[in-house]
Amino acid sequence: MAASGRATDGPARGATPEVIWTRPERAGRGPRPAHSRAAIAAAAVRIADADGLDAVSMRRVAAEIGSGTMSLYNYVPRKEDLHELMVDAASAEYDLSAPLTGDWRADVLALAEQSRELMRRHPWLPRLTASAAYGFTPHTLRYLDRFLAALAGLDVPPGTKMELVAMVTASVTSYVTFEIALAERARALPWSEAEEQAVRGAYLAGELGTGEYPHLAAALASAAEPGDYEEAFRRMLGRVLDGFAASGSGAADGEVPDGGAPGGSD
Repeated sequence: MAASGRATDGPARGATPEVIWTRPERAGRGPRPAHSRAAIAAAAVRIADADGLDAVSMRRVAAEIGSGTMSLYNYVPRKEDLHELMVDAASAEYDLSAPLTGDWRADVLALAEQSRELMRRHPWLPRLTASAAYGFTPHTLRYLDRFLAALAGLDVPPGTKMELVAMVTASVTSYVTFEIALAERARALPWSEAEEQAVRGAYLAGELGTGEYPHLAAALASAAEPGDYEEAFRRMLGRVLDGFAASGSGAADGEVPDGGAPGGSD
């Protein structure tokens, strides 16, 4: 037990904070390490991809790479550091090689679509993306710099551009979290998803037919049929970008640009 009475997970924390990226992967002297940081991260990612983030433990990662659990702490002092390595390993999958088009909206949407696909390949990633602490790894810094380069043509202050990055990231993370939850629930159903939707649709129709929810009934009556998540994703991001495009039009906050409705146009 720690002095506070709270159980510790592994070796005690140091007296001062430390960023894993400032910690030498290999000391200048002594034998070559038996395991690389990249191999440790890759093992943790494999475990999380197969069994979820909660399955990632120092003990299991150590077993995966053929190390003792206590030996692994020599490479990765804390589980939070392991999570940071995982985020960086996944972020290395971004393809930032194509030249930017000069159309900031198109370039941002392309980056957002990459983020969505990345999170869908690694369903544990949205959970860690929600923590700002993991947003400044080497590969996420490259992605962030690329995002800001894509925004070079948007005439808003740098701080506003950072807000746009944060809003797009939050929107993509929320959307993918929703997609993952739907997929997991569908897999867990003891009947088909179509049967589930039919029963729930009948229930909802009955409730709306009571007249107790007139505004909801009117909205759903005129709403498009759900189904195309790809197009819905692009519409959602487009509306986010519309707000920032209006901000860069020279209008004051809350003012509608001349000749257009709030949100601008594509």
